[in-house]
Amino acid sequence: MKNSMKFEFPARSENEKLARTVCAAFVLGLDPTIDEVDEIKTAVSEAVTNCIIHGYDGGGGMIEIEAETDGRDVTYIIRDSGCGIEDVKKAMEPLYTGKPDSERSGMGFSIMEAFMDELRVESSPGRGTVIAMRKRISEDDG
Repeated sequence: MKNSMKFEFPARSENEKLARTVCAAFVLGLDPTIDEVDEIKTAVSEAVTNCIIHGYDGGGGMIEIEAETDGRDVTYIIRDSGCGIEDVKKAMEPLYTGKPDSERSGMGFSIMEAFMDELRVESSPGRGTVIAMRKRISEDDG
């Protein structure tokens, strides 16, 4: 059975916890493991943080999250309308950061890839970024 949700919030660091919590709560109907919930929360946190720090340079704007379940799969789409990414392939390389003077590790996309089953990033300069992540929730053995 499919379910979906959509919400939008200001791109401020204090709202990162809101995004994590809402996205974790959304998947609870599929009875995920604690580890699966933690992985989703971490991946969503990385995506939202990227929007705030890189998309809007910490200067505001809105972030939109859409989510959908389809059977045991959950998909999250995180969208900003910020500055965009000039070279997505380069940005997805481990340890690459577009802000070398800050304390960023350059591991955001790598973390998203590690915790989710599928990651797609679409972006272009001046047009924002869309991050789509899919995770298959394991079957209950009990």
